[in-house]
Amino acid sequence: MSTPTLAERLGYAADAKLVILSCDDLGAFHAANVGVYDALRKGVATCASLMVPAPWAKHAVLNYDGDDIGVHLTVNSEHEMYRWGPLTYAPSLQSGEGGFPRTVDDLWEHADSAEVLRECRTQVSRAIEWGIDVTHLAPHLTAITVRPQFFDVYLELAAEFQLPIRLPSTISEAQAGFPFRKLAAEEGVVFPDHFDHDWREGSRERVLKSFANLQPGVTEIHVQPCIDTPEIRALGSVASGWIDDYELVVNDASLRNAIASSGAVMIGYRALRDAMRA
Repeated sequence: MSTPTLAERLGYAADAKLVILSCDDLGAFHAANVGVYDALRKGVATCASLMVPAPWAKHAVLNYDGDDIGVHLTVNSEHEMYRWGPLTYAPSLQSGEGGFPRTVDDLWEHADSAEVLRECRTQVSRAIEWGIDVTHLAPHLTAITVRPQFFDVYLELAAEFQLPIRLPSTISEAQAGFPFRKLAAEEGVVFPDHFDHDWREGSRERVLKSFANLQPGVTEIHVQPCIDTPEIRALGSVASGWIDDYELVVNDASLRNAIASSGAVMIGYRALRDAMRA
């Protein structure tokens, strides 16, 4: 008997087109918190992930209402003027300017995998202590996804907390240098079939193209919705892309039309978690 596809495990036909529309960076900014919850409650987004060490994480938690929220495992702080750092004692995760390293390359050069494991485990545990019904794990900037020593951390936490994970399908195992999707599957960890990890701010073109070219199975598509505020604008030109993500997901008929014409069934990560735990 053939192994059921993820769509079949979720109770759909093998050729069903299922889409998770996820919001990254909940907790990073006040503008992101308002933007993400609007995207979930007024717009077409289906889940989000919380940056537990970020400055506005507790505000996000205070506004939580049972939404489909995962943990955005965070070991980078990429903004020059706006910093956050580890929850644990982790000297190898500190940059020279305070807080986490700004770039993934800097992280990879210095980070001790035992400190990464302790920090990421603490982030998940804290979200659970705060009352979040954590639905999945998704690393910020793909920082721990495609490095073998950090991928072990990612898989260990997924197995320990019985949570599905985000894995890119646009990086081949040859490019990564190890069979990361196969390793996850062998551990019984569930992940979407398709995910494009293009991190450039402003998702409109990528999102609409993804819906136009949907494949059978589960596709995760990510956005970073923020409302337009002076605080977010002060971060520089990156803000305009996030503000446009908000418009796209909350107010723009073009995305709703794209979803309708694609035949997509919109789901969240909670469905994947339930399948994994079953």
